[in-house]
Amino acid sequence: MQQRFVSLWFRYLKTDWFTLRQPRLKDMPFVLALPVHGRMVITAANRLAEKGGVAVGMVVADARSILSGLEVLDDRPELGDKLLKGIAEWCIRYTPIAAVDSPDGIVLDASGCAYLWGGEQAYVNDLVERLGKKGYQLCAAMADTVGSAWAFARYSVDLNQQATASKHTASIVSDAVTLQHTTPARDAVHPGAIVIRPREHLNALLPLPPAALRIDATVQERLYKLGLRDIQSFAALPRTSLRKRFGPQTLLRLDQAFGREQEFITPVISPELYQERLPCLEPIVTAKGIEMALENLLAMMCNRLTHEEKGLRIAQLKCYCVDGRVETVGVQTNRPSHNAKHIFKLFEDKIRSIRPDLGIELFVLEAPQVEEVSHVQDAIWRQDNSLQDTALAELLDRLAGRLGAAQIKRFLPAEHYWPERAVKPATSFHEEPDIPWRLDRPRPILLLPQPELIVVAAPIPDYPPMNFRYKGVLHTIKRADGPERIEQEWWLQQGQHRDYYTVEDELGRRYWLFRLGHYDEERTFQWFIHGFFA
Repeated sequence: MQQRFVSLWFRYLKTDWFTLRQPRLKDMPFVLALPVHGRMVITAANRLAEKGGVAVGMVVADARSILSGLEVLDDRPELGDKLLKGIAEWCIRYTPIAAVDSPDGIVLDASGCAYLWGGEQAYVNDLVERLGKKGYQLCAAMADTVGSAWAFARYSVDLNQQATASKHTASIVSDAVTLQHTTPARDAVHPGAIVIRPREHLNALLPLPPAALRIDATVQERLYKLGLRDIQSFAALPRTSLRKRFGPQTLLRLDQAFGREQEFITPVISPELYQERLPCLEPIVTAKGIEMALENLLAMMCNRLTHEEKGLRIAQLKCYCVDGRVETVGVQTNRPSHNAKHIFKLFEDKIRSIRPDLGIELFVLEAPQVEEVSHVQDAIWRQDNSLQDTALAELLDRLAGRLGAAQIKRFLPAEHYWPERAVKPATSFHEEPDIPWRLDRPRPILLLPQPELIVVAAPIPDYPPMNFRYKGVLHTIKRADGPERIEQEWWLQQGQHRDYYTVEDELGRRYWLFRLGHYDEERTFQWFIHGFFA
């Protein structure tokens, strides 16, 4: 696949943001400033201030002498990166890989994405139009490399009468522009949106100034002093001479722009390895539309997982809305699954919580956790606990989706004597017990987390009580079995032993009682209830 990158340049990023917050600033020149060594220095200026001769780096007092009526506002140093990060996250509608290019740009890896918009020019046009409607002035350029896209965005487009390229440069770039569709008005070349045809960025770069290579200002000045005022004047010089005179950084930037050196970008949100995207030609506003989109995404995702013999354990559906919101719902499975119908059932109840409002323009299905699918051989008779049954796992998935995963628990035997310590929660649906369950002695179906004290009347040594009172109710014991002595683990704590009895009252209800300690004259022993039989 041919790699294609888009560079977005926000020349007035901060001042645009201040204008959006204070509309009165739209028609007046203003600057942002910060104190430096006791003087207020301009850090950003809007277009009207620049037209009046004000530039970044000026002292505020000097700027006011040049342009009367100049408005000065306090800058916020962290604002630029925060804005770029937010815009880059919004750009995920156009590509899964969007990166911040400080201090005033964003880079998108648009490889294979433009066809969804009807072509590369329409793709870049839509980006510029929508961000422009949000109040930002920008230039955008698409090319084969990050470096060339960066150069064309800043040195090939005349943005608001701020041209930085020569007429010769503009004519060459114009010849390299691809018009995917010329009939509809929206597909025409948008001001500030330029597309360089694949493999034509080399010739288009040559007339641009050295600054288009992202090299240091000192190197740029040295090049100008030597009469090297465009890239073509030094690009063909021997590499040894370039490295010796202008440093290795100049060679690196040249190679990156031409595509001889790979340049990597760091996305603001790392895309999941298993991800499917579904852009919408028209915003989706109905639950039925959301269901149809989810079904299509699940079909694509599960088809891929099936071929790779994998299944998802966690799935997330992200809905990117027209108003900038991102609605997210997720599901989990007990076993790796690539059953599209089953996973859709898990999502079905959660779709109702999605608020499309003005509409959803992009659906993204992600699988952050994927595992190998274990193939279990079917048997006529299964003697294990049948936890490998896929139908059982899917039933538990649906119950967890309706009741909450915390309401479903699985326990395994633990190597302890006392009953409340003899079980432990399983960490997963597949965890195998270290020891077998004890079946030689009866155990209650409901075990209290901690034994509760009961009142026993006229106890007889080494015998179960005749009756006991629990929560104000008197129970007369008709049958009993025991005792079963259970000692404490000396390596955990010291204490008395327990003598357990299984008893049945006059109504046929069965309980698990125990006496803590021996009978003695001081009556230091106590009776407790610990569980209930079916």
